[in-house]
Amino acid sequence: MSKVNANGSAKSRPALTKRSPTPGKATILAIGKAFPSQVIPQECLVEGFIRDTKCEDASIKEKLERLCKTTTVKTRYTVMSKEILDKYPELAREGSPTLNQRLEIANPAVTEMALQASLSCIKQWGRPLGHITHLVYVSSSELRLPGGDLHLATQLGLRSNVGRVMLYFLGCYGGVTGLRVAKDIAENNPGSRVLLTTSETTILGFRPPNNARPYDLVGAALFGDGAAAAIIGADPLPSHEESPFMELSHAAQRFLPGTHDVIDGRLSDEGIYFKLGRDLPQKIEANIEEFCKGLMAMAGLGEGFNDVFWAVHPGGPAIMNKLENTLKLRSDKLECSRKALMDYGNVSSNTIFYVIENMRDELMKREDGEEWGLALAFGPGITFEGILMRSLC
Repeated sequence: MSKVNANGSAKSRPALTKRSPTPGKATILAIGKAFPSQVIPQECLVEGFIRDTKCEDASIKEKLERLCKTTTVKTRYTVMSKEILDKYPELAREGSPTLNQRLEIANPAVTEMALQASLSCIKQWGRPLGHITHLVYVSSSELRLPGGDLHLATQLGLRSNVGRVMLYFLGCYGGVTGLRVAKDIAENNPGSRVLLTTSETTILGFRPPNNARPYDLVGAALFGDGAAAAIIGADPLPSHEESPFMELSHAAQRFLPGTHDVIDGRLSDEGIYFKLGRDLPQKIEANIEEFCKGLMAMAGLGEGFNDVFWAVHPGGPAIMNKLENTLKLRSDKLECSRKALMDYGNVSSNTIFYVIENMRDELMKREDGEEWGLALAFGPGITFEGILMRSLC
């Protein structure tokens, strides 16, 4: 696997909080990220993808060029490399049974990225490794027993009685699910500190383009690789020993009945195949307002959508545009989400943490930043996952 880089995630602790955390409520104490060393500027993707997959269909190249322009992505990181394709040329051949080869690459790759993101996060947190009591591990990019949670715990040197939870194949909403699970653990185990880690690679879905699978081109134009990590805990230590910047106030999940085939993923001998229904943005548009109102009501907030901040998983421009129009959001409200998409692409479960980091940095610049906000993600089901957050910045 190509070398992983933490991309400057291990920043010093944020400045002192402006607001006091609520006793007993879970908070985000630190955040980190990591990426493979290979970065792909979007303007270089088409030529490289067409070359690597030996595609000779000019119409496919034209479609991919159009898609790359509409995604708004500027850069992405990838585990896939020339060295991997030289070793496993069958990955670029149509119809080759390559699941075993893909897992040989993906399993160690996601662990290494998760390791680097975790180390970056722990460095920012500034507390001893032995103070981590629980590990929540999220990925839709590996498959093995024991799972990546145990491999990561071992490589980090976590104590053997650390409480582990593994969340597999949730797709793009997995990061917010991980936050909800970590919140529940932290609030129900006084003194606990939860390391939440997400790690994803597109290796399982890499394949030559085929006109019978149009969504493959969307994936090639939109998705990237990387990892993220966060430390979650309630009742932060005083005297600046811990620096919480976001409180996880309330959480909710909802699935839309009858939509299980709108986002369809199937594992086969050739890797994983995805199909995305054209009506996904419309399904989200029709249901998102009610979901957000319900979350805000949990804290007694009104329905002023422009009075709160928004950390939305940037599944793609169409979904964000629908959300912005439906909720009548100001154009700046999704800026942190659009920036994450531009800088990293859609990195599945990880992406929400890149958005939250952007939001933290933005709120810290403001004298009167919004106190309340929503973290949202959407994925297979169709599933809505949301957390009402309170900024402590």
